[in-house]
Amino acid sequence: MKPFRRRSVLATGLSVLLSIQHVLAIQLDLQNTHSIKSAASTIAGEMVSYYTGYRPGDVPGNLPAPYYWWEAGAMFGALIDYWYFTGDDTYNTITTQALLHQVGPDNDFMPPNQTKTEGNDDQAFWGMAALSAAENKFPDPPAGQPQWLALAQAVFNTQTARWDTTSCAGGLKWQIFAFNNGYNYKNTISNGCFFNMASRLAVYTGNQTYADWAVRMWDWCSAIGLRDAQYNFFDGSDDTLNCTRMDHIQWTYNAGTFLVGAANMYNFTGGSQEWADRLNGIIGNLKVFLKDNVMYEQACEIPNNCNVDQRSFKAYLARWMAATAVKAPFTYPLLKPILETSATAAAAACTGGTNGTSCGLKWTTGTFDGSTGVGEQMSALEVIQSNLIDIAAGPVTEVSGGTSQGNPNAGTTSDIGPSDLHEGEVTTADKAGAAILTVLLAMFVIGGAWWMVV
Repeated sequence: MKPFRRRSVLATGLSVLLSIQHVLAIQLDLQNTHSIKSAASTIAGEMVSYYTGYRPGDVPGNLPAPYYWWEAGAMFGALIDYWYFTGDDTYNTITTQALLHQVGPDNDFMPPNQTKTEGNDDQAFWGMAALSAAENKFPDPPAGQPQWLALAQAVFNTQTARWDTTSCAGGLKWQIFAFNNGYNYKNTISNGCFFNMASRLAVYTGNQTYADWAVRMWDWCSAIGLRDAQYNFFDGSDDTLNCTRMDHIQWTYNAGTFLVGAANMYNFTGGSQEWADRLNGIIGNLKVFLKDNVMYEQACEIPNNCNVDQRSFKAYLARWMAATAVKAPFTYPLLKPILETSATAAAAACTGGTNGTSCGLKWTTGTFDGSTGVGEQMSALEVIQSNLIDIAAGPVTEVSGGTSQGNPNAGTTSDIGPSDLHEGEVTTADKAGAAILTVLLAMFVIGGAWWMVV
């Protein structure tokens, strides 16, 4: 009888542990605004727990290893979204501090501590965070500091100068400098992020030049084969082969960045049928990334080999689906159910860690899969808080309430050449900014609006 009793005791103990975990799990009711905000708060808090840049002596804007600089920019973009959706200003000061510390000497997100390894996509994720701050009326930086819109314009302008016609009839290379691996690769995310920024700047400023660049990028990606007729978005191509061969792997964030770019072009053109058709094409092919309407990173979740970067990709698809549903309202009934089903599945996967609320990578399993990190938290955060689009106000433009100061010429004379690189280690001056900026950037939240179609 003793073995039976031992098993009984173990079973009871396991039952108790599972019950505790269930109690600690993220509770999400998509019909209850407070529930969504509460879940987002819990997830955001754990995401920020990985960040150390606000500490005296650390570097604002940098995540510790194994995370790369670009993902830090993406994370602060998620925190800008978090403030807009929830109204919680807990992370506003560290977000402003990080963005301003990483602008670099020419105010174009080419900081000395990153430039020698920086790619166009890396720079773009910081530029897109600044652009979100402008669109969403995130509190403006103090006078005399770089402003959100001007920072986004600087990134855009530095990248237009890199449009490369020496191969593949145009496009952006992945890497900025020839000494970095990947310089001969024209990847979809670098070009897609440029399309993303160009289309959004067109809507925000009303400037046709940005729209012209967006069209140019769409047409180039289509002509070269980064996008095929079925709206598959492939990873990229080797420009030493003149882009005659594609790497056909597909990632959620490539489809997402073209989705939101097309939505902004639909908005900018007053709802043109051409851009509506393109949106329908992209949305129709999102099935590549869905299981029972739940998002998954099919290229790496199935073989269980997602790297640190790839664990965050679903965050950007969710972020840009939400923006698309508002910039192009006819897409709402197509995209909102995906956000809802995915959010419910993501919450069910947030039962790990010591608090029982750490989020896993795989949402399709119905449970925590043991994978934790910034990317997992950011993905769950974006897909859950995106379900607040029904109550959040809309994005602004320069003529509809926007307050961020722009500079159309920002970045036109600031592109760094290889001879300008700082080869040394991060200096004490770089690190000192954490304590200084914390004092300078004490911010008060002011009212903002988000995701309104103009």
